[in-house]
Amino acid sequence: MVVSPEPQPGVVEDRRIPALTLDAWRRFVDDDPLVFRCLPTDEWRALDGRERMKYDEFRMDYHSELIVLETSTVKQVMRQGRLLTILNKRESSARRGLIVSGEWATGKSTAIKQLGRAHELRIRNQYADPERIPVVYITAPPKGSPKKLAAQFAKFLGMPPFGQRANEIDIADAVCRVLTDARTDLVIVDEIHNVNLATSQGEDLSDHLKYFTEHLPCTFIYAGINVESSGLFTGIRGKQIEARCVMTRTGKFPYQAEWLSLVRAMEAALRLHRHQDGDLAKRAKYLHQRTGGSISSLSHLIRAAAILAIVDGQEAITSEILDEVELDHAAESTAPSRRRRGKG
Repeated sequence: MVVSPEPQPGVVEDRRIPALTLDAWRRFVDDDPLVFRCLPTDEWRALDGRERMKYDEFRMDYHSELIVLETSTVKQVMRQGRLLTILNKRESSARRGLIVSGEWATGKSTAIKQLGRAHELRIRNQYADPERIPVVYITAPPKGSPKKLAAQFAKFLGMPPFGQRANEIDIADAVCRVLTDARTDLVIVDEIHNVNLATSQGEDLSDHLKYFTEHLPCTFIYAGINVESSGLFTGIRGKQIEARCVMTRTGKFPYQAEWLSLVRAMEAALRLHRHQDGDLAKRAKYLHQRTGGSISSLSHLIRAAAILAIVDGQEAITSEILDEVELDHAAESTAPSRRRRGKG
């Protein structure tokens, strides 16, 4: 069996830790996708029971992750984010930010995290400084308060707990000092739809977020579900945010050339011994009908089907296996009956 990198106990499980602390974020940045090369057919068939189990277990781990698809959305977010970090580098007043908005499960979090990863790797290559923290990744707290938002930054940095008397400004000032000294230049705030400016709580949270943007020499990247209708742009505060941010929208993919290229990219990453190249591409239309054009649902469907193909020994993704996979309720409730499956 040829496997690279060599699997170590606990490594695969650790990859799933949310990147909401500095250590977890650095593991996310450092972890390259799993690489797997299938054995030649005669060697594969010659594996004994124990060797086959180990071989299949790692293949299933590989397929559970598979690849991060470089969609047009990911490319656009990375291009815009890179442009803004350059424009903001020597800006002394209001810096421009980026808002990534779209429906659920349309690749927003994937895109902004890939932007953050690419930026951090670029900075590491330029500056050999282990104390530098190029990127901060947090989520806007649901029903949050300014103190909770400040605590999210402190938690990411691993700062010691603040006393009961510390207010949000005390925490924010301490966070800003650390991030300024660490030369942080990209702050990513996910789940920004949790900030609703139609509520007094949302107004307070927005004011505090604005405090960070004004006290940190950073580019701020936001992502959220249908941000335009979430209340983020309400009132004077909302107009300020609108005036300072570029908007990039995500959505489901139409049944066009890019959809077929995404299916082909996932098919090329499969490591199954009897799967014929092109079989999934022939089912591109069926895959689009099943998933409604959702990249998240497509990824789940193909990854789950590949694992089932290993478990049941078929070693190929068939129509029957695809039909067997249960998708998210949103996809299942809009897709045609699975009995009407087709090859294209």
